[in-house]
Amino acid sequence: MAKVYVSGIIDAPVDKVWAYARDYNGHGEWHPLIAKSDVEDGKPSDQVGCVRNFTTTAGGHLRERLLSFSDLDRSFTYNILVSPMPIENYVATFAVKPITEGNKTFVEWYATFDVGPEDEARIRQQVGQDTFAAGIVALEKAVKAR
Repeated sequence: MAKVYVSGIIDAPVDKVWAYARDYNGHGEWHPLIAKSDVEDGKPSDQVGCVRNFTTTAGGHLRERLLSFSDLDRSFTYNILVSPMPIENYVATFAVKPITEGNKTFVEWYATFDVGPEDEARIRQQVGQDTFAAGIVALEKAVKAR
């Protein structure tokens, strides 16, 4: 089983970051890899079980189900149902925590998944750096622009 863990610091208060990032379907507003995203069946984006259906700027199509959501813990977990990547059993968590010194936000984004050894390095890069790390940088820009 492959694991990817990325963390970062956003120079903004945790409540401001979470208010923006808590929208499970909001990644289309700030993530540079997302072209278009919708929640299926008109469900709210914070309802456990909702499915976001989206396309990437590279033309890929994904469907992801929200498995858990907590405003108290400022986190959500989701799994991939459909992906162009050669992966299985993908489960990811996004979480933010306060950094009390300096009133900043600590962001964690991590995933586990099964992938063949021939694809592992490429997929770890794609998930870790191209998706998670780039997303944290883009999220900070979006929060600060708000």
